[in-house]
Amino acid sequence: MSTPFPFTAVVGQDDLRLALLLNAVSPAVGGVLVRGEKGTAKSTAVRALSALLPPVPVVAGCRFSCDPAKPDAQCPDGPHEPGDGVERPARMVELPVGASEDRLVGALDIERALSEGVKAFEPGLLADAHRGILYVDEVNLLHDHLVDLLLDAAAMGASYVEREGVSVRHASKFLLVGTMNPEEGELRPQLLDRFGLTVEVAASREPDQRVEVVRRRLAYDDDPARFTARWADEEAAVRRRVVAARELLPSVRLGDGALRQIAATCAAFEVDGMRADIVMARTATALAAWAGRTEVLAEDVRQAALLALPHRRRRNPFDAPGLDEDKLDDTLEEFGGSEDEDPDPGPDGPDGSGGGQPPADGPEGDDTGARPEAGEEGGESGEQPAGSGPGEQRPAPAAEPFRTKVLSVPGLGEGAAGRRSRARTEHGRTTGARRPRGALTKLHLAATVQAAAPHQRARGRSGRGLVVRRDDLRQATREGREGNLVLFVVDASGSMAARQRMGAVKGAVLSLLLDAYQRRDKVGLLTFRGSAAEVALPPTSSVDAAAARLESLPTGGRTPLAAGLLKAHEVLRVERLRDPARRALVVVVTDGRATGGPEPVALAGRAARLFAAGSVASVVVDCESGPVRLGLAGRLADELDGTAVTLDELRADSIAGLVREVQGNSRRAA
Repeated sequence: MSTPFPFTAVVGQDDLRLALLLNAVSPAVGGVLVRGEKGTAKSTAVRALSALLPPVPVVAGCRFSCDPAKPDAQCPDGPHEPGDGVERPARMVELPVGASEDRLVGALDIERALSEGVKAFEPGLLADAHRGILYVDEVNLLHDHLVDLLLDAAAMGASYVEREGVSVRHASKFLLVGTMNPEEGELRPQLLDRFGLTVEVAASREPDQRVEVVRRRLAYDDDPARFTARWADEEAAVRRRVVAARELLPSVRLGDGALRQIAATCAAFEVDGMRADIVMARTATALAAWAGRTEVLAEDVRQAALLALPHRRRRNPFDAPGLDEDKLDDTLEEFGGSEDEDPDPGPDGPDGSGGGQPPADGPEGDDTGARPEAGEEGGESGEQPAGSGPGEQRPAPAAEPFRTKVLSVPGLGEGAAGRRSRARTEHGRTTGARRPRGALTKLHLAATVQAAAPHQRARGRSGRGLVVRRDDLRQATREGREGNLVLFVVDASGSMAARQRMGAVKGAVLSLLLDAYQRRDKVGLLTFRGSAAEVALPPTSSVDAAAARLESLPTGGRTPLAAGLLKAHEVLRVERLRDPARRALVVVVTDGRATGGPEPVALAGRAARLFAAGSVASVVVDCESGPVRLGLAGRLADELDGTAVTLDELRADSIAGLVREVQGNSRRAA
């Protein structure tokens, strides 16, 4: 096993180190979510934390790390008698993003349970992480069914494994730490709220600090043991401080004044539920213990708010996490903060510098000022006096998003789990049975009994038990929902450039992006204008990145519609090589007018054949407006074997028949 990089050797990242150490002092804080760009020591700091935790007393030989002072009465390896145990180092268990359900919760041998009547259980990662750290790198990419299991274990402090009436339960209390790059997609709100604290990390822009990062990393890579030995004294000092803070923690007093500040802060920032208040209280108490105090002060409450609230005040995936620190200070002062108190945590940080969340744009810091008035509808040249270049307008703001209903890809897929289109999945309603390929995971009990029943006399059955053999076992086949690739092909030419129209178009696409976020889709965005099409955002799980690109979308110039269709095919072809099981839905947003490049209708038939070969469904959003309409978008949809829908029809109360029409067109084409 390689020597981990020393925690105290991490350069900068004060907030990250402080949040991790507060959880080491008080695991009840609830874990840490670390958000930030790649290459910012997120994983390095997390992996180094376990070396600072005190050793854990366990019952000798117990696979579930029972506490010898209070052993779990329902432990599968029990019963255990209270008494002396053995000590082992605190564990940090990593959950791979692609792990199976059995790897996480454990595997129960169904064949032995049915044929021999014994519970042969192999513990999973939740058992290994009990009384330790469970670390999930790229936690935002974790599959939904694993997220559900994590939520259940975190809420109940126990893991349950059930297979057709045979169940095993064991304790599973762990410190949950996750790291993620927001560019790759956001977390489900339920899991986001389970993290007690969150920190944003970024690489330093100071040359001296960057030089020190490189110097330390090169020294560690050259000789890890020697580098670690150089930091042994600092590591030992922090370890002693963690132990001392843990011992002091029960003596820390959280007064009524501090509680009022906590409640007022949570109310002022309109966070949902009461978990934020509880986490803030525990964090403020841990901060006081870390500082060696027995009284929670206003600066503890302030620092707790900066760590516990940013991720809880988001209302949708397009909101940036963060707090308005001026509003925070005003709230603390109004509800008991003393003017002569220094809001800077001072020496409370892991290296003597408390750090704090950098101010981020929230609702109070958003650009809500007056926007330019809508101009006249532009022609194909898109000429506007306020443009940012020849034939180009200033980006129009998006209209208010609205609720949409699902647009499905017809047929039955086998892609990644999601909530859009029908698919064969490991989870969902049971639709049939088959012989298992490899290990049995989802037993179809009725089919298994039916397969075994004719052979009971030949197998010498006696008594009430059923004689079951391996060849009798049947795996349940299930149908659920998959996530798709939703590729937006947006006309940004001069004919679309009227601010009112483009604002409506952006609002519609934004609404579909919100729907894609809720349905666990990947999204991509390409635009066409002038003389070519370009990929504004390659396929990604980050719908907020797509929303940001959409907001700044420039318009103007001619309409190379054919180029947009061909570019869409190229993007889909490449993505299919990367993720062959994920089916696609192409949403073409245009008024159908083509003034640049080849005639699009002539190429639409070719595009339709290419789309059909890749299991791609298509919808054309008709943006044509005015009393005289040419119906060009409808002709384009016919050629694509897709469906045309107006902007108004995209709304939830108007779109009910659209999915049926898309599916009907697909069946007719087949």
